[in-house]
Amino acid sequence: MHLGKRLAAIVLTCGLSAGLVGCGFHLKGTNPSSAPVAYSVMSLSLPTNAEELQEKLAVYLGAAGVQLSNAPEAYVLRVLDYTPRRLELNGKLVETLLRLNVTFRIEDAQGNPVTEPRTVVATRTYQYDIETVNTDDQEQKFLNQVIIDDVAQQIARQISSNRLPLAKQNTPAQPAQ
Repeated sequence: MHLGKRLAAIVLTCGLSAGLVGCGFHLKGTNPSSAPVAYSVMSLSLPTNAEELQEKLAVYLGAAGVQLSNAPEAYVLRVLDYTPRRLELNGKLVETLLRLNVTFRIEDAQGNPVTEPRTVVATRTYQYDIETVNTDDQEQKFLNQVIIDDVAQQIARQISSNRLPLAKQNTPAQPAQ
Protein backbone atom coordinates (compact mmCIF):
# COMPACT_ATOMS: atom_id res chain seq x y z
CA MET A 1 0.00 0.00 0.00
CA HIS A 2 2.93 2.34 0.72
CA LEU A 3 4.11 2.01 -2.90
CA GLY A 4 0.63 2.92 -4.16
CA LYS A 5 0.55 6.19 -2.20
CA ARG A 6 4.01 7.11 -3.43
CA LEU A 7 3.05 6.38 -7.05
CA ALA A 8 -0.13 8.44 -6.66
CA ALA A 9 1.87 11.38 -5.27
CA ILE A 10 4.32 11.22 -8.20
CA VAL A 11 1.51 11.10 -10.76
CA LEU A 12 -0.29 14.01 -9.06
CA THR A 13 2.91 16.10 -8.94
CA CYS A 14 3.69 15.43 -12.61
CA GLY A 15 0.12 16.25 -13.59
CA LEU A 16 0.13 19.57 -11.75
CA SER A 17 3.54 20.48 -13.18
CA ALA A 18 2.39 19.69 -16.71
CA GLY A 19 -0.71 21.81 -16.15
CA LEU A 20 1.35 24.82 -15.03
CA VAL A 21 3.81 24.51 -17.91
CA GLY A 22 0.98 24.04 -20.39
CA CYS A 23 -0.65 27.34 -19.40
CA GLY A 24 2.60 29.25 -19.91
CA PHE A 25 3.68 29.59 -16.28
CA HIS A 26 7.40 30.08 -15.67
CA LEU A 27 9.39 31.38 -12.74
CA LYS A 28 10.58 34.99 -12.85
CA GLY A 29 13.98 35.32 -14.47
CA THR A 30 14.09 31.86 -16.00
CA ASN A 31 13.39 32.94 -19.58
CA PRO A 32 16.75 33.68 -21.23
CA SER A 33 15.17 35.70 -24.03
CA SER A 34 12.99 37.90 -21.84
CA ALA A 35 14.34 41.12 -23.39
CA PRO A 36 12.37 42.51 -26.32
CA VAL A 37 14.00 41.80 -29.65
CA ALA A 38 14.38 45.52 -30.39
CA TYR A 39 16.63 46.03 -27.36
CA SER A 40 18.57 42.78 -27.52
CA VAL A 41 21.81 44.60 -28.47
CA MET A 42 22.68 47.72 -26.49
CA SER A 43 25.57 49.92 -25.53
CA LEU A 44 25.77 51.94 -22.33
CA SER A 45 26.34 55.68 -22.07
CA LEU A 46 26.74 56.84 -18.47
CA PRO A 47 28.26 59.89 -16.75
CA THR A 48 31.83 59.55 -15.49
CA ASN A 49 30.74 59.33 -11.84
CA ALA A 50 28.59 56.22 -12.50
CA GLU A 51 31.22 53.49 -13.06
CA GLU A 52 29.74 51.25 -10.36
CA LEU A 53 26.29 51.51 -11.93
CA GLN A 54 27.76 50.59 -15.32
CA GLU A 55 29.26 47.38 -13.86
CA LYS A 56 25.96 46.39 -12.23
CA LEU A 57 23.95 47.20 -15.36
CA ALA A 58 26.26 45.00 -17.43
CA VAL A 59 25.57 42.08 -15.08
CA TYR A 60 21.79 42.49 -14.84
CA LEU A 61 21.17 43.34 -18.49
CA GLY A 62 23.30 40.36 -19.53
CA ALA A 63 21.23 38.12 -17.27
CA ALA A 64 18.06 39.51 -18.87
CA GLY A 65 19.26 38.50 -22.34
CA VAL A 66 20.59 41.87 -23.52
CA GLN A 67 23.93 41.70 -25.31
CA LEU A 68 26.15 44.69 -24.56
CA SER A 69 28.04 45.80 -27.64
CA ASN A 70 29.56 48.93 -29.11
CA ALA A 71 28.30 47.97 -32.57
CA PRO A 72 27.11 50.93 -34.65
CA GLU A 73 23.57 49.53 -34.97
CA ALA A 74 23.15 48.94 -31.22
CA TYR A 75 20.57 50.82 -29.20
CA VAL A 76 22.01 53.08 -26.50
CA LEU A 77 20.96 53.08 -22.86
CA ARG A 78 21.76 56.68 -21.97
CA VAL A 79 21.78 57.81 -18.35
CA LEU A 80 20.68 61.43 -18.45
CA ASP A 81 20.94 62.15 -14.73
CA TYR A 82 22.85 60.35 -11.96
CA THR A 83 22.29 62.10 -8.62
CA PRO A 84 23.43 60.51 -5.35
CA ARG A 85 22.35 62.38 -2.21
CA ARG A 86 23.16 62.13 1.47
CA LEU A 87 20.86 63.87 3.94
CA GLU A 88 21.21 63.98 7.72
CA LEU A 89 18.02 64.12 9.76
CA ASN A 90 18.80 65.54 13.20
CA GLY A 91 16.77 64.70 16.27
CA LYS A 92 17.56 62.70 19.37
CA LEU A 93 19.50 60.45 17.03
CA VAL A 94 21.16 61.45 13.81
CA GLU A 95 19.66 59.48 10.95
CA THR A 96 21.32 59.49 7.56
CA LEU A 97 19.25 59.15 4.40
CA LEU A 98 21.02 57.92 1.26
CA ARG A 99 19.18 58.40 -2.02
CA LEU A 100 20.06 57.76 -5.65
CA ASN A 101 18.03 59.20 -8.54
CA VAL A 102 18.82 57.92 -12.02
CA THR A 103 17.05 59.15 -15.16
CA PHE A 104 17.59 57.16 -18.35
CA ARG A 105 16.18 56.57 -21.82
CA ILE A 106 16.87 54.32 -24.77
CA GLU A 107 18.08 55.86 -28.02
CA ASP A 108 18.58 54.38 -31.45
CA ALA A 109 21.99 54.25 -33.14
CA GLN A 110 21.54 57.79 -34.53
CA GLY A 111 20.84 59.25 -31.07
CA ASN A 112 17.09 59.66 -31.54
CA PRO A 113 15.07 58.86 -28.40
CA VAL A 114 13.13 55.60 -28.61
CA THR A 115 11.64 55.80 -25.10
CA GLU A 116 10.59 58.64 -22.85
CA PRO A 117 13.00 59.46 -20.00
CA ARG A 118 12.31 57.34 -16.92
CA THR A 119 13.52 58.05 -13.38
CA VAL A 120 14.20 55.30 -10.85
CA VAL A 121 14.92 55.98 -7.19
CA ALA A 122 16.48 53.93 -4.41
CA THR A 123 16.64 55.03 -0.77
CA ARG A 124 18.21 53.60 2.39
CA THR A 125 18.57 55.02 5.90
CA TYR A 126 20.80 54.25 8.85
CA GLN A 127 21.40 55.60 12.34
CA TYR A 128 24.48 57.74 12.80
CA ASP A 129 26.38 57.68 16.09
CA ILE A 130 29.31 60.08 16.63
CA GLU A 131 31.17 57.48 18.71
CA THR A 132 31.25 54.98 15.84
CA VAL A 133 32.27 57.16 12.90
CA ASN A 134 34.46 54.45 11.35
CA THR A 135 31.62 51.91 11.48
CA ASP A 136 29.22 54.45 10.01
CA ASP A 137 31.57 55.10 7.08
CA GLN A 138 31.63 51.36 6.36
CA GLU A 139 27.86 51.18 6.64
CA GLN A 140 27.46 54.11 4.25
CA LYS A 141 29.78 52.47 1.69
CA PHE A 142 27.84 49.21 1.96
CA LEU A 143 24.45 50.93 1.62
CA ASN A 144 25.68 52.93 -1.37
CA GLN A 145 26.50 49.61 -3.06
CA VAL A 146 23.04 48.27 -2.16
CA ILE A 147 21.38 51.37 -3.64
CA ILE A 148 23.36 51.14 -6.88
CA ASP A 149 22.51 47.45 -7.14
CA ASP A 150 18.82 48.21 -6.58
CA VAL A 151 18.76 50.91 -9.28
CA ALA A 152 20.53 48.62 -11.77
CA GLN A 153 17.98 45.86 -11.10
CA GLN A 154 15.07 48.30 -11.56
CA ILE A 155 16.46 49.50 -14.90
CA ALA A 156 17.11 45.97 -16.14
CA ARG A 157 13.60 44.84 -15.12
CA GLN A 158 11.97 47.75 -16.93
CA ILE A 159 13.96 47.13 -20.09
CA SER A 160 13.44 43.36 -20.08
CA SER A 161 9.69 43.68 -19.42
CA ASN A 162 9.38 46.36 -22.15
CA ARG A 163 7.45 48.66 -19.82
CA LEU A 164 9.09 51.86 -21.00
CA PRO A 165 6.80 54.39 -22.72
CA LEU A 166 7.76 55.03 -26.33
CA ALA A 167 9.00 58.50 -27.21
CA LYS A 168 6.51 60.81 -28.82
CA GLN A 169 7.33 61.35 -32.48
CA ASN A 170 7.60 64.95 -33.62
CA THR A 171 5.12 65.37 -36.44
CA PRO A 172 4.89 68.59 -38.42
CA ALA A 173 1.88 70.70 -37.53
CA GLN A 174 -0.93 70.68 -40.08
CA PRO A 175 -1.92 74.13 -41.30
CA ALA A 176 -5.39 75.29 -40.23
CA GLN A 177 -7.96 75.32 -43.01
